[in-house]
Amino acid sequence: MELTVYLAGQIHDDWRDQLEDKAKEKNLPLNFVSPQTNHDRSDDIGEAILGQQPGKVYRDDAASSVNNLRTQVLLQKSDVVIALFGEKYKQWNTAMDASAAITMNKPTIIVRPESLIHPLKELSNKANVTVETIDQALDVLAYIYE
Repeated sequence: MELTVYLAGQIHDDWRDQLEDKAKEKNLPLNFVSPQTNHDRSDDIGEAILGQQPGKVYRDDAASSVNNLRTQVLLQKSDVVIALFGEKYKQWNTAMDASAAITMNKPTIIVRPESLIHPLKELSNKANVTVETIDQALDVLAYIYE
């Protein structure tokens, strides 16, 4: 049984690649999807499809519409969601994706460092499992196959 896992979280480092490599090492039958990880493509997609917008607010709105549709489709087709919260970047999109997944009743694993226990307490309470590392998140998924 193959599961599709949506990887929500910041796009500024290679945490997704690390997680996918570790999943392969464990021979877990997982398929991964995620938000658009090319930051420029994500920012430019509205104008690429809809044409040049009259200002920054409209440009962001056009891109957000297309990105939100993409996220909704991929979240709905996913079997489980891993939402990674790190210390370095603002996590608004991660919080939005995790909240949407929980609202859709998608099994959700939150990965967050100890320093974010308090700010994420309500979200963690609604998720199925909260862990501190991607290794722990993979161990939770591996347990499904035992």
